[in-house]
Amino acid sequence: MAILSDAYILIAIVVLAILVIVLVVTGKQVKTRPSRWAFLAFSLIIAGIVFGENRLIGYGLMGAGILLAFIDIFVRYRNQGNTR
Repeated sequence: MAILSDAYILIAIVVLAILVIVLVVTGKQVKTRPSRWAFLAFSLIIAGIVFGENRLIGYGLMGAGILLAFIDIFVRYRNQGNTR
């Protein structure tokens, strides 16, 4: 069981590294900075991964982070439509 979870972690690290390499190679510049809600959502997701040993806390933090990310996307989309 521990070998399987180690494999998942290794796969996630490899995929993250590939994404970073692709973004660096394409050289796309991000014109907007992430909002405070996005930073908070990302922090909650990372905390959920770190505290993943306790499933209730880990999944709860990840779920809260995903919910905040969706709220941030919705608010930004709605505000973008009002500026036109």
